[in-house]
Amino acid sequence: MAHARISAKLPPDIDPTKAAIAFGERALPKLNEELQSPELLTRQRALMALCDLVHDPENVYQAIQLGFLDNLKYLLLDHDSTVREKTTEVLYIMASHNVGRDGFIKYGVIPALSQLLNDPVDICRRNMHRAFEIMAELPRGAVGIVDSSLISSLVLKLKTELDEIQELILDTLSGCLCIEAFEALATGAVSILKEKLTHPSVAIRSKAARVLLGISVPLEGKNIVWDEEVIPVLVSLLEDSDPEVRANAAGALMNATITTQGKYAALSADAIPPLLKLVDDETSKVRLNAIKALTMLSEAPEGRKTLLNHVDLFRGQLNDSSEAVSRAAKIAIKVIEWKP
Repeated sequence: MAHARISAKLPPDIDPTKAAIAFGERALPKLNEELQSPELLTRQRALMALCDLVHDPENVYQAIQLGFLDNLKYLLLDHDSTVREKTTEVLYIMASHNVGRDGFIKYGVIPALSQLLNDPVDICRRNMHRAFEIMAELPRGAVGIVDSSLISSLVLKLKTELDEIQELILDTLSGCLCIEAFEALATGAVSILKEKLTHPSVAIRSKAARVLLGISVPLEGKNIVWDEEVIPVLVSLLEDSDPEVRANAAGALMNATITTQGKYAALSADAIPPLLKLVDDETSKVRLNAIKALTMLSEAPEGRKTLLNHVDLFRGQLNDSSEAVSRAAKIAIKVIEWKP
């Protein structure tokens, strides 16, 4: 006969490290009080519970209205590394919601988070950079990072940070440089990014090339890319095994070769043969950027002379499955066949 037995073991779905959540509308106000508790364990448990709750944007909205962000900003400097870790985790999850991003801007969370740039705990820095990367995905978030004067610090961190965090920084810079590239240029970003183009990590090579694409939009960026002799390195990446690396390298060349000196640097680096190979690459982004880069090179007499022998290759892309590629091919043919 079976007998009921009381077990001292907690059910598997109960986490003893989490605070007990109050019922209904009292849940978040109670957690907000516990975040301010002098007891370390109480703060830790409240943060553990909050990590789950902020996945719901309605809870994020209510938390912001209750003043959670000010308390979380204070906890970023807590002496306990677990508190800092869970605080940064809560914040990057909040940043994934529109209402959270708005709260970041309104309550000055970005400069508060930046206080952890030199935190000794890796995961705290990683969480902070995840929040920045999410913020930089949208223009208002990127503006917030730029306005907080963080671009120089982020660029310099590429020299010392862990590879995983470098990837996040490069993503953040990619979003921010669309807003403002001059601070990065003044910090020596181009020479640092040039080193990253030969990094063993495919992700870092790809993301570094994408940042160079953005930083070479202004004329000053194009000039520094030429001056730092980055163009030959970009040409070498056109034969990389990863399509994203090839696409971003071709895109960066497209921008860098708008200037006359950029065109001749690319021609000297023998950029045309590898770019021609990419015209029928299986990845549409690679095809598009390669065609645009070749269009830039065809504006130089030497480039046009070479490319006149390959017009049929571009004609083959007029019916490409990608409308952008077919349009770029049409423009390329027009430029290559132009006669004064």
